[in-house]
Amino acid sequence: MGHSLSEVFIHLVFSTKDRQKLITNDINGRLCSYIAGICNGLDCTPKAIGGYYDHIHVLCLLSKHITIVDLVSNLKKQSSKWIKEQSTEFKDFYWQSGYGIFSVNKSQVPVIIKYIMNQEEHHKKFDFKQEYLAILKKLNIEYDESYLWT
Repeated sequence: MGHSLSEVFIHLVFSTKDRQKLITNDINGRLCSYIAGICNGLDCTPKAIGGYYDHIHVLCLLSKHITIVDLVSNLKKQSSKWIKEQSTEFKDFYWQSGYGIFSVNKSQVPVIIKYIMNQEEHHKKFDFKQEYLAILKKLNIEYDESYLWT
């Protein structure tokens, strides 16, 4: 082949440290926009970014020039630094060390976009733990729950 082609959609989920409810309505939109900018800067085209008080979802097209580890590290590090600069109320803001990342079939991208953009409505019924466990179950991913929340 003369050149490399890649089209890998990923759904990334990560939470605040100890799932503290630090992502207020006032900062959520700006945080999501900032994360979209980081994605663009890493050549990972964002398709949807949305969060709720204690976590963020990112759906993006993974660049062929970056590893998953580097993407997640950059998103967390840069957004954590940015949010701390917004107000002293965020001085103790940190992301949890772990994350979930899942491949998305192109045909499911519109479904995941709708899901991410409706986080507030979704979380009237389910908290983050219930949501995350449902994602793992739906995708048939094996896990040890004792390691999920620490």
